[in-house]
Amino acid sequence: MKTKNYIFVLFIAFICSMCNSSKKEDKTIIGKSVMTEKESEHTILTPADSLKLVNHQIEVKGEVEFPLQLSVDSLRRMKVATISNLKITGQSGEIKKDDKTSKGVLLKDILEKAKIIQNGHKDRNFYIVAKASDGYMATFSWAEIFNNPTGENTYVLFEENGKPVKNGEMILICKNDIKTGPRHVYWLKSIEVYKVK
Repeated sequence: MKTKNYIFVLFIAFICSMCNSSKKEDKTIIGKSVMTEKESEHTILTPADSLKLVNHQIEVKGEVEFPLQLSVDSLRRMKVATISNLKITGQSGEIKKDDKTSKGVLLKDILEKAKIIQNGHKDRNFYIVAKASDGYMATFSWAEIFNNPTGENTYVLFEENGKPVKNGEMILICKNDIKTGPRHVYWLKSIEVYKVK
């Protein structure tokens, strides 16, 4: 009987320790900032804190011949696309946002303007990182942007439903991802091109 009780107590202790360790993965800050489940997700902020992360320009840099500083005005002077019925879908499949119309510029067009430094047409081992001012990042390969339907569906947006975007002046979105949330980069700060080594 004592052995059964001892095993039962050990089992309960083990379960409690597992519960506590899984809670450590969640980061909760009470007050101005609210919780984030993972480091790779955007932090939910108050409107005042959100304003601190707004960028009025995005840098296009790295392995490019012509580094760029882009503002909403400079994007408006490029080839602007209008996107209808853009849904932002979270990791679990729920629709987090549903925009009737959005305006933006293809990431592909921006990268062609910056001109990736390639040694011949077979030099394609590059990846592109879209970074937000809160540290969030999304990546794309050269092939996704220049040899895949993703290239015709990845935008830097500056307008949603006829108004400026809410979370920063420019956001990046890949419209043809099954779950669009993971590569929905608001507070966009830079687009960086790196060569795979």
